[in-house]
Amino acid sequence: MLTVDRPRPSDQVVAAAVDEPRLWSMHMDLAAIGATAAGGVCRLALSAEDASARSLLASWAGQAGWRLSVDPIGNLFIRREGAEPSLEPVVTGSHIDTQPTGGRFDGAYGVLAGIEVLRALDDAHVTTRRAIEVAVWTNEEGCRFSPGMMGSEAFAALRPLEKMLEVTDAAGVSVSQALPHVIAATPNASRRALGFPLHAYVEAHIEQGPELERAGRTIGVVTGIQGTCRLRVEVTGEEAHAGTTRRSQRRDALLAAIRMVHAIEQHVEAADPGDDVRLTFGMLKLRPNVPSVVASWAYFSIDLRHSSDEVMLRLAGEIEGICRKHAGGCEVQVTEIQRALATRFKGAAFDAVLAATRSLGYPYMELPSGAGHDARQMACVCPSAMVFVPCAGGISHNEAESATSTDLAAGTRVLARALYELANS
Repeated sequence: MLTVDRPRPSDQVVAAAVDEPRLWSMHMDLAAIGATAAGGVCRLALSAEDASARSLLASWAGQAGWRLSVDPIGNLFIRREGAEPSLEPVVTGSHIDTQPTGGRFDGAYGVLAGIEVLRALDDAHVTTRRAIEVAVWTNEEGCRFSPGMMGSEAFAALRPLEKMLEVTDAAGVSVSQALPHVIAATPNASRRALGFPLHAYVEAHIEQGPELERAGRTIGVVTGIQGTCRLRVEVTGEEAHAGTTRRSQRRDALLAAIRMVHAIEQHVEAADPGDDVRLTFGMLKLRPNVPSVVASWAYFSIDLRHSSDEVMLRLAGEIEGICRKHAGGCEVQVTEIQRALATRFKGAAFDAVLAATRSLGYPYMELPSGAGHDARQMACVCPSAMVFVPCAGGISHNEAESATSTDLAAGTRVLARALYELANS
């Protein structure tokens, strides 16, 4: 394991050069793009707001003299060159797309912390052997184009690019149709092939949970990410008149869906006395969705998560049988739309984050991530790690999401030391 008991002077200089007010100002400038009346952000993937945000980042990169590049799925990379350009770079970053009622820090912090590290290196006049790049991954959230993690999954060759480009939003606009607008927002970015060798990847993020705040710790050294399985359930019944059709004669897709949801929830509760499984029914659609017609079609989504792949996959495999048992006279189709097994962070990147945290003296804890992040995909191609900082009440994916400038700066100093160590290895 890497240990840094007495940091090199340049390590100290880089961490000290992290500018807390500047970092906060970048957050507020970015949060103004897509700002909501309730203090949050609505900046959906590949939207006009996404394009404007990318343009802002590009302007900062241009002022600093850093290089920009973009790949076929729209991932944007900001590169500070190293002394040996042929070496594999060290990459940090996250995403800038949000939920429709998202917060100011989810994703954005990882991108802006990376930019602040590059600025700190410049201010300290420090050169690294390897280049350091900040990645802005496309469509992490997956709320406009589903499923999410498109940018990092395409980069890591975990899903075919062609399939992602075909995905459409609720208005029928495809990813391939939306991409040119956001790519055009960074005209100075060179075109880059999808995927390239990385030396290491480290992502900074707000925790999106309450554990750091509860424990009074400033830094979370992330041990891994729990597995996720997402399914969609389609129930097909028959339209019927609300006033003339007896209940016994109906094939009501909505009522069947309600029975299924209730049965799945009861089954998971019985199988999980420790309350460790995360089960979410996040979407419900109906047809014809009018007051006086029995629903002929219902759709609902299932998000199932657990740190044990065995538990997650067993429960996911039982869902179709439960749905068929409660379908009544309706037909049902269960489709798995995304699966990501649990990730364990280890190796050089994890060791660098742990050593940087200890060296800086911040109170910390090692903890797993309940939420999915682009670092999961990066762990498939290089040593990867994450740095967490607290968020108030653990609230995220919410306009009330909040973090302090002090904690954001602390996490960025940890990131700076870890990236500096990795970029000189």
